[in-house]
Amino acid sequence: MTRRHFTFACEGVELAGSLDPADATTGLLLVSGGNELRSGPWGSQAQLASKIATAGFPVLRFDRRGVGDSEGENLGFTTSAPDIAAAIHAFRAHLPRLKKIVAFGNCDAASALMLAAGAGCDALVLANPWTFDPDPEPQAESPPPEPETAPTPMPPSALRSYYLRRLFNPAALKRLFTGKVKVADMAVSLAQAAAPDDPPGALARDMAGGLAMFHGPVTILLAENDRTAQAFKAVWDKADPRLRTCPGAGHSFVEPQARIWLQGQILAALRSV
Repeated sequence: MTRRHFTFACEGVELAGSLDPADATTGLLLVSGGNELRSGPWGSQAQLASKIATAGFPVLRFDRRGVGDSEGENLGFTTSAPDIAAAIHAFRAHLPRLKKIVAFGNCDAASALMLAAGAGCDALVLANPWTFDPDPEPQAESPPPEPETAPTPMPPSALRSYYLRRLFNPAALKRLFTGKVKVADMAVSLAQAAAPDDPPGALARDMAGGLAMFHGPVTILLAENDRTAQAFKAVWDKADPRLRTCPGAGHSFVEPQARIWLQGQILAALRSV
């Protein structure tokens, strides 16, 4: 079917949306992360929408206020609950037969869905949630930083896992024993790895509180090689049965095997809700 482009209202301004129609009565709401357009990094969300719609499920994407083709002021993901609610209303208005909505968000889009306690959706797929607290004194004239480009230090637990893997990597050991590794730099990293992880910050606590108020199915997806995911895991219950890790994946799941894995996880959520 043909992709539709339209606008819808949110608190007095017009937001831009894109709909990939399909026949199922369960639909997917794609929430963009960072300050990215609804097409996603490298067009990945547009491609994902096409794949999911081809599998039979309609998909709605949108630009939040102040981003891409949408009007208004970009105040960051922590204020985006009204945008998500307006997108859900538009989704149902364009497809009245919709009975259930599954929302997918990566990075701060996942955080926004958690803060909004699911925003009225029936199920959530949350990837690499952003847990870094913002600068306590942001510059008023500067736009909100995009999480994917902001510094993401590796937590001590992730550093420990990294060095444990290196111990069993012959190529890494060869570099060490042939003097190709800066011992001083490695010593600093090892000292950091020995430290305990920081306790959850205010944002992580608020996200956990919001998610606790959501009673539908939740899947939490973590990209193995992503520092945002590693930081989330460091402040989250590692025994949470909702956690799923994609081996070898980066933040945006652009690797061929990661794209297939991500599509499978989302389709599983759509089919089971």
